[in-house]
Amino acid sequence: MYVYGPVPSRRLGRSLGVSPIPSKTCSYSCVYCQLGRTNHLQIKRESFFSKHDIFAETIKYCQTTIPDYITFAGDGEPTLCRDLGWLIRHIKTSLRIPTAVITNSSLLYRKDIRQDLEKADVVIPSIDAGDARLYNIINRPHSGIDFHTMVNGLIDFSQEFSGKLWLEIMLVKGLNDSPEEINKIAKIIDKIKPNRVYLLTPTRPPAESWVTPPYSGSLLKAQELLKEVIPIVEYETGEIELDNFNNATQSIIEIGSRHPMRREQIEQIEKHFKEQGTIDQLIKEGKLIEQNYNGTIYLLPNKLSPHFQIKEISKSTDQINNQGEN
Repeated sequence: MYVYGPVPSRRLGRSLGVSPIPSKTCSYSCVYCQLGRTNHLQIKRESFFSKHDIFAETIKYCQTTIPDYITFAGDGEPTLCRDLGWLIRHIKTSLRIPTAVITNSSLLYRKDIRQDLEKADVVIPSIDAGDARLYNIINRPHSGIDFHTMVNGLIDFSQEFSGKLWLEIMLVKGLNDSPEEINKIAKIIDKIKPNRVYLLTPTRPPAESWVTPPYSGSLLKAQELLKEVIPIVEYETGEIELDNFNNATQSIIEIGSRHPMRREQIEQIEKHFKEQGTIDQLIKEGKLIEQNYNGTIYLLPNKLSPHFQIKEISKSTDQINNQGEN
């Protein structure tokens, strides 16, 4: 399945997710990623799946629900999909539902990608560092991307894009939460001039177990330095729509693989399908793993657990950056 939800989004309301790329295919391997470490680190754009199949599945979902946004995100970096522009244009023409793209900003230096995004209603890029040193530590980019190229691409996109540009910053304790690092990011934001700036902290289990949210004092100081920033530090609320799923197991695995869920959210899915015992069975079979993150229990599909990786990664930033293009 390429489509999931709608799921509650703290920025986009009821968001119907569309994932046009394979699992954990990305140009970054961010330390805080809620989907775990990147298995396929690449910058080459591909038609990973049939664009017609993705389009047809999106249309089918929207026959039973009308989300606030159709959001391209999912399993990694959506701009790696060579058909992204085609999908945005055809979905907007056929459904007339606003589209959003959540991107890590890494490939916005490419003119073809900026053109692909031009018809989106909202683009949500991210920037987590104000210099190359911290960029390599936090985002762990593909060797074909450097910090200044990424920043210049983001600035170019901001000057060309006519839709809404909502910038995100993920703060990690001990890395980018000091006044010095925040001020570096603020200088770049002044050049981008986004419509909104969201300040996020890790709320779901991250790729690296040592990643934690900043102290409340650091968060308040960051809000002060960044001025008109919108903090998003609470859990999302709202129901997850399940009409397009056949059973509890399918919905838990399909949604959880793209949108990690708290135990109480998964219990509501089990209750919706009246399939008591599904959670216990999935845990027993090793398909779900229970994880406590900052006092909150998450039930993660096995592939998202930091203890289970398709390709185990215990590499330094330099080793990751030395990987070739896939």
